[in-house]
Amino acid sequence: MTIATSPVLAAFGLPGGAEMIIILVIGLLLFGSRLPSVGRNIGKSITEFKKGMKEAGEELSKDDSQPVTTPRQLTEDQMERATQEAVRRVKAEQAAQTK
Repeated sequence: MTIATSPVLAAFGLPGGAEMIIILVIGLLLFGSRLPSVGRNIGKSITEFKKGMKEAGEELSKDDSQPVTTPRQLTEDQMERATQEAVRRVKAEQAAQTK
């Protein structure tokens, strides 16, 4: 069973072979002079779309390779740095008092 003879698609009134040829001829008559530019534009659009999809895929794979730091890790790192800074200040004050 082909598309044109399918009972389900025939119920929707899809054009058959002869109707498709007539539609194509009318399309060529109306848009014949613009077909090369339309083809170029469609080709450029497809190329840009593929390029965008490739870049998006690379960006997603790049993000997966980087370790994720949780807010808790950030807080622990900040607290450790603050503690080390406080210890340095206390030692510096003690050294200044003993001189």
